[in-house]
Amino acid sequence: MSEVGMNGYNIGAKIRKLRHSKNFTLQMVAKETGFSPALISQIENNNVSPPIVTLARIARFLDVKMAYFFEDEHERRFELIRTNQRRPVHLEEAVDARSYALSPQKQRKKMEAFIVSATGGHLDGAPHNHEGDEFIFIIKGSAELAFGERTVLLEAGDSIYFDATLNHRLAVKNQDETILLKVVGR
Repeated sequence: MSEVGMNGYNIGAKIRKLRHSKNFTLQMVAKETGFSPALISQIENNNVSPPIVTLARIARFLDVKMAYFFEDEHERRFELIRTNQRRPVHLEEAVDARSYALSPQKQRKKMEAFIVSATGGHLDGAPHNHEGDEFIFIIKGSAELAFGERTVLLEAGDSIYFDATLNHRLAVKNQDETILLKVVGR
């Protein structure tokens, strides 16, 4: 067994698990990383300790950060945040807006979730776009979401899921409190 396996990181098993979860064959990983299927297999079986450069190329292909391979395998797989444990984060441009990250500590997230409370103003600043998807659910009040020249009015109970590479801007027009759930995916 390699030193990596003995140190408890079990990098090979993590690579295999990621590969299987993405339905990739050894040949697919080998082709995309430039390594042989035999080498990938040896790494997965902890028979070979991959150099950092090799591990970086595999991590990039599997879409994880290098740190993933060195984290404790018994890391918490969930994060519970009680209402009184929420801490504000600076997310919105509006003067009268408060945002709270709903999962600030969880590692390897594929999304970020926020509760936003606002009265009047643009929440996103200038129109912008970013990689991934976005989901907004209006809990109380109303907001307007602009996509280029088009504006969609969202009222309590409404939700919208959209490709965040579109230029967009979220605004609360009235002075009554609007509360919304905003989820940004990567």
